[in-house]
Amino acid sequence: MAHAITRGLALALATAPLLIACGGGKAGDPGAVNAPQCSGASCGVQGPPASGTSASLCPATADIGKSTFLGGAGSGEVVQLNINATAMTYTLKWLASPIPLATGTVSPTRAGTQITGAVIHPPTGALPTAEQIRCAFILGAGTGTASDGSTYTTPDFVNNPNPPMILVGQGVAGGGIPGATVQYAGILGIGAVNQRHFDFYPFLGFASTTTDITKLPGTYNGLLYHLSPTANYETVATNSVETFDASGNCTSPSSSGCLSTGNALTLNSNGYFDSSNPPQIVPSGGSPAPLRTGNFGTAHMILGQVNGATVPLVVRTGSVNTNTLQIDDESGIAMLAAATPLASGGFDGGYVGADSNFKYTATLIQGAVGTFINPSTSGAESGFGLGYGLPSPGLVGVQDTNGKTGLAIASGGLYAIVIQGAENGGITSTSANSDTPSTPYFGIGAQISK
Repeated sequence: MAHAITRGLALALATAPLLIACGGGKAGDPGAVNAPQCSGASCGVQGPPASGTSASLCPATADIGKSTFLGGAGSGEVVQLNINATAMTYTLKWLASPIPLATGTVSPTRAGTQITGAVIHPPTGALPTAEQIRCAFILGAGTGTASDGSTYTTPDFVNNPNPPMILVGQGVAGGGIPGATVQYAGILGIGAVNQRHFDFYPFLGFASTTTDITKLPGTYNGLLYHLSPTANYETVATNSVETFDASGNCTSPSSSGCLSTGNALTLNSNGYFDSSNPPQIVPSGGSPAPLRTGNFGTAHMILGQVNGATVPLVVRTGSVNTNTLQIDDESGIAMLAAATPLASGGFDGGYVGADSNFKYTATLIQGAVGTFINPSTSGAESGFGLGYGLPSPGLVGVQDTNGKTGLAIASGGLYAIVIQGAENGGITSTSANSDTPSTPYFGIGAQISK
């Protein structure tokens, strides 16, 4: 069933905003992949969109610029983004970042840098529908003044085969923000970072966020993904069950404690919360081991408001200061979803998003069966089974056709999935070096039909 997907279904899934991040997880007791074929009304979104549909994917062109999206990227960056769809320009500001301004260095980072530039829509035919193209914006060369007074510029449209692109939706924006080429020779060769180019960094932003911490208390399932450049970009993904109180303190029933944040949350002037001393999840015993002299990173929590739900997004920003030898290069992202019961069929529907492969993808969820679909080719890429009823309410087990396991969560019309295996062809070659692993796999998608 998972691979019997019509082109009409893929087109239906493609009429939604693309949302991406990076991450991973682990699972228990997932369901079988070979679930029975659906029929009739049970097939949900199967088939093309109804003829004559006029549903808008994103706000009117004149209204898109009224929202400034606050969100996070898989690079460990917190970003504000505004797109003026009338003037076809954008403004992007990095509020927190571990990404150096220049290749070959570790500081200063992009934090505090604001750039402006032009946007263009993808060409006709690049996306399946005219409405999706209207809501999609490729970011061209952005220029601004960095925190050290230098001029910072990102690549232009020309000769950029996998450029950053943002799709604006109703209340959310996702896609890629400008990437970078990262490399550092180390100190006397210690702590060297191999060169790796990133076409873009996956990004998810919210049009509406809150600083009302009374909306946070409760128990959440979290899916986390962290990366350590000094460990040759080793990525580690895991899940966590975490409970936050009205003061922003976190507790967990796990022996490892809370993984997304450390000390109690404190509000900063940019409209999100900070937590010092967040845990490191990339193990120190790898080969090569990460170069760390302590825990100096900061976790930033953005309280997104989507479809009446509070969806916390947590970005871990690593920190490196070679002058003081305060080195903590682990960065990453986590999505949290309220730990409320989720039965089979509880988040059925079509989703569109993108993933840790630096590719866009669509997903169909139908009870115990899920399918990844390539929006460009309309072809099914891989399938997976879903197992409900795990000990933590709302946590869903995942197992792909190769037996690799993972987890999924859903909240506010967003869903996140993690699989400890390679999916959909692995990482695109232009955002990988020769030994970049394709696992774990992670994606976030927006629901566009039930």
